[in-house]
Amino acid sequence: MTRLEKLFDVFEGADCALITSDINRRYFTGMKSSAGVVLAFPEKAYLLIDFRYIEKARASVKDAEVIEMKKLYPQLMELLKKHDAKTIAIESETMTVKELHAYEHFFTEFEFVHNDSLSNAISTLRMTKGEEEIENIRKAQAIAEKAFDELLGFIKVGVTEREIALELNRLMYAYGAEDLSFDTIVLSGANTSMPHGVPSDKKVENGEFVLMDFGAVYNGYHSDMTRTVCVGEPDEEMKKVYDTVLQAQLAGIEAAKAGITGSELDKVSRDIIEQAGYGNCFGHSLGHGVGMEIHEKPNASPNYKLPLNEGAVVTVEPGIYIAGKFGVRIEDFVILTENGCKNLTKTAKNLISL
Repeated sequence: MTRLEKLFDVFEGADCALITSDINRRYFTGMKSSAGVVLAFPEKAYLLIDFRYIEKARASVKDAEVIEMKKLYPQLMELLKKHDAKTIAIESETMTVKELHAYEHFFTEFEFVHNDSLSNAISTLRMTKGEEEIENIRKAQAIAEKAFDELLGFIKVGVTEREIALELNRLMYAYGAEDLSFDTIVLSGANTSMPHGVPSDKKVENGEFVLMDFGAVYNGYHSDMTRTVCVGEPDEEMKKVYDTVLQAQLAGIEAAKAGITGSELDKVSRDIIEQAGYGNCFGHSLGHGVGMEIHEKPNASPNYKLPLNEGAVVTVEPGIYIAGKFGVRIEDFVILTENGCKNLTKTAKNLISL
């Protein structure tokens, strides 16, 4: 069963689905493009795409009939009438108000369903990763880890955060990344207390932590990992904080499995940090889903009360951030199974002193 066919197993409420977002269009057709529309009915799906992509689409797209997009609205009208459709569901999470108004202005005889039903159905499908998706994520992670292993020889006293980030990005591209998962985070010294700080021209000094949060994209799928290393020897407080974060992360991975709620998983790691006296220094959630987007459902957060599903890929990334001093975050990501999880991150987590 194709993904487009599966969509109508989890989606009800309209005669057809209009998919316009780049990521979901790629998810359902396998085709990366900056333009195009998927119109899906329970019995058949269509990809309307312009001349720039038509040759590639005809050669690669198997799950939808490919139509060259010339006059989009009249072509959609023809298909809607062909399938006797009356209601059209849109992606409420991604379609803009302006786009919706344009469609409603032209398709006056149709009802647009713009609640969350279609977006929720797509999120449900995307939360469970298939074997091919997992393989893409593994390859993305392998690229990132190979780059990180080589990067360690580059980090030393005197190099700047920006230089480290640039070298890490270069290595990920050199080893086969299609793109970066997000803007690479490299921070040192007191800057590591900012969870999502931006690399600066600050130079690394002896005895400082260097925190790196990064990922690669392979065939549309993201990886995500964070490692914190020390240049020189860490002091006792740095060792204590690092060990606390590591114990919290290992406990989170041990507890991760299908069926546990996101809030329950978050609490496992958060309790360890709180018991160590650093509860106020862990202000973000434990983790999030990863796939074709770097942040997608499900989440491991205090407010996510739903059970995490088998086949979901989620991060486990506790941290402690002491303002004005330093911060530590350690992040792996795992695929949830019925009885536990499989860690997709292979890089060691012992405290490295460079």
